[in-house]
Amino acid sequence: MESVKRLGKRVMRKVTTKDGFFGDYDYAYLFIPDIPFTNKTPKTQPFFGLNSEMPLFLGFLLGLQHALAMLAGVVTPPLIISSTANFDATTTEYLVSASLITSGILSIIQITRFRLWKSNYYLGTGLLSVVGTSFSTITIVTKSFPMMYDSGICETINGVKQPCIAGYGHLLATGSLCGLLSVLLSFTPSKVLNKIFPPIVTGPVVLLIGVHLIESGFKDWAGGSSCVGETCGTAKPLHWGSAEFIGLGFLVYVSIILAERFGSPIMKSCAVIVGLLIGCIVAAACGYFSHSDIDSAPAATFIWVKTFPLKLYGPIVLPFLAVYIVCVMEAIGDITATCDVSRLEVEGELFDSRIQGGVLADGLNGILAGLMTVTPMSVFAQNNGVISITKCANKAVGYWAVFFLLIMGIFSKFAGAIVSIPKAVLGGMTTFLFTSVAVSGMKIICSTEFTRRDRFLLTASLLPGFGATLVPDWFSYVFTYSGPNKALQGFFDAIVLVMETGFALTGFIGVILNLALPQIADEVEELNEVVLEVVGSADEHALEVYKSKELDTYTHRGIDESTSSKERD
Repeated sequence: MESVKRLGKRVMRKVTTKDGFFGDYDYAYLFIPDIPFTNKTPKTQPFFGLNSEMPLFLGFLLGLQHALAMLAGVVTPPLIISSTANFDATTTEYLVSASLITSGILSIIQITRFRLWKSNYYLGTGLLSVVGTSFSTITIVTKSFPMMYDSGICETINGVKQPCIAGYGHLLATGSLCGLLSVLLSFTPSKVLNKIFPPIVTGPVVLLIGVHLIESGFKDWAGGSSCVGETCGTAKPLHWGSAEFIGLGFLVYVSIILAERFGSPIMKSCAVIVGLLIGCIVAAACGYFSHSDIDSAPAATFIWVKTFPLKLYGPIVLPFLAVYIVCVMEAIGDITATCDVSRLEVEGELFDSRIQGGVLADGLNGILAGLMTVTPMSVFAQNNGVISITKCANKAVGYWAVFFLLIMGIFSKFAGAIVSIPKAVLGGMTTFLFTSVAVSGMKIICSTEFTRRDRFLLTASLLPGFGATLVPDWFSYVFTYSGPNKALQGFFDAIVLVMETGFALTGFIGVILNLALPQIADEVEELNEVVLEVVGSADEHALEVYKSKELDTYTHRGIDESTSSKERD
């Protein structure tokens, strides 16, 4: 009873006092742009820790900022999946709303952090960790749906592909089942995971996912990925690749750059949304916008308003397992970054428990997402930049972000507005997002200093991955079976799908080579090369001194102090 009274007093103080509602935060800092040729005095903002007291209005404002920062990433996958599955506007609007609602609900699990019974295992990170739809699934969709149309799972009437409702149900069921892999991996020590899946293995996978996605984004930029070489658009039909479409996408691209350069802190954290908004305003003014989807959208919706028949689809099991492995490694990196910008420890027992809880929640969220009619979800990295800019890592902000995601999802006119966005405008935004995925893969790769063995591993694993991405049908003619045996046909389809999914191929080969290729002998050879470069000759004394020094695994630090100055130079 006493605790309820204290809670009531806190709430009243928050609502009724200026200090509790606004605090002393400099709100102008969030909105003042970086105008050229003006003196903008740097200001030191207070840092709000994980559980510290913070003003009510600031939590509301920063929660909206977090929701906007992740908005584009949450709604893009259902839009692309709907286009690939030939869904109508009503189903597409539902999937956009369901993704926003599910993202909000599953983010609560990550932010809250639950202890599992009396064990030392947890569910969730307990940090400001938001959850969004994984881009990795899109690559599976773009390969598997054409196969489903060919095999008869999805209908084609008079040469026209019908909405693939059954195929989407296959995707949801298989994705949910494969989420058990992340659940199992969450109980594996992080050191073991890093040994099996080091950056040299996971980085190329993320890179290839981004490269594959850029193709669909760029096709949308030119008018639409589903109307290549034809007439695109409804409000103002034009031929695919028309200068008008290219110009609209380019406007979004330039707007994102300008928002990053000159925008206020709140604009920089959601620069992609700023670019999308400017593109929509210009497109509407020029007659490219159709409001029919907004008018037909219901006032409100929720998950399970539309359902899909769930059924396992064997050919996409291996690609989905690769997706979840990538999600596990991305989650570890994202959670570490969140701890860092939140000024929390990045090593030790508490940190390890946050990693374990985050990966477990990621796997569980992947399973629950499928049951909530959306594709697998994982921890998003976008919020780390917002935390860094605003200096606020408070969990209350995360709950405010959840509130805004739920509001945007439930009121489905918002989803109708997103579905109405012209493809050229959407393509300018999605291409930027997908390229950032590829850059993230490059960053992961560059986190290791290459030895000869690493360069070889990277080359050998990327070769088939790049090949399958650039020549997507390269393995389609290996198996020519067309008999009545559906099981055999499904087995062949599974092999073809894996061989034509570049990131999965690279991931599997990378794991095998990482465990098979030795590191020690290669390091000795690399050591000799470094010494020859440093000393300038095969000086045996310098070589012995250099070898005797305890070296980092990937970086060769200085020569021992006993070495002469000539040898050190």
